[in-house]
Amino acid sequence: MADKFCPLCHSESIQPYYQNKGVGYLSCPQCALVFMSKTHHLSDTEEKLRYDAHQNNPDDKRYQAFLSQVFNPVIDHLNKQGLDFSKVGAKGLDFGCGPGSTLSLMFEKQGHQVNLFDKFYANNPAVFEQSYDFITATEVVEHLSAPNVELHRLFGSLKKGGVLAIMTQMMDDKTDFSTWYYKNDPTHICFFSKNTMRYLAKKWRAKVSFFGNNVALYYFPK
Repeated sequence: MADKFCPLCHSESIQPYYQNKGVGYLSCPQCALVFMSKTHHLSDTEEKLRYDAHQNNPDDKRYQAFLSQVFNPVIDHLNKQGLDFSKVGAKGLDFGCGPGSTLSLMFEKQGHQVNLFDKFYANNPAVFEQSYDFITATEVVEHLSAPNVELHRLFGSLKKGGVLAIMTQMMDDKTDFSTWYYKNDPTHICFFSKNTMRYLAKKWRAKVSFFGNNVALYYFPK
């Protein structure tokens, strides 16, 4: 068996979840993650080719509206911190920014500073040597082959009072995985639920709030 443990919590109590057209998925009873067997993961070259085809135009109003699901609650959190960002601005990180980061531009228009990281387009590990008032990961955690490693870096890079915003389509009791469109993208290999998000909050001793069924915000107390 290629998969011996959960890629998020490293539990060995994983079990078969779903299989279709030779592609197998497993689930973890400890953290509730559902994930694709690594046997079926795309190569880095195949994965990047799919991302290169994405058309995420920073001037696209519909795309900006989509990202506002993360942008608005993060801005609200920063405004409630009682800190004076008027001169320097808050310091943020856009993790998984892609070839052209629209979200970072939205924050920069509000006077905030944003560093970028992306495995393929902005691979600069030095950004994790800094700490941040906010970190965003929009439509990226479902692509991670080692979510434990990457989320460890993100939570570890937050300042006290900081916020980590994760956007991904979350599974729930009504999700019919066999017909769920979100699994049909071969670059989507990890599927989270609110229970998975709560597991992360408990692990990192953070508070979590949900916005709809696709955004989770983690808060660290000051």
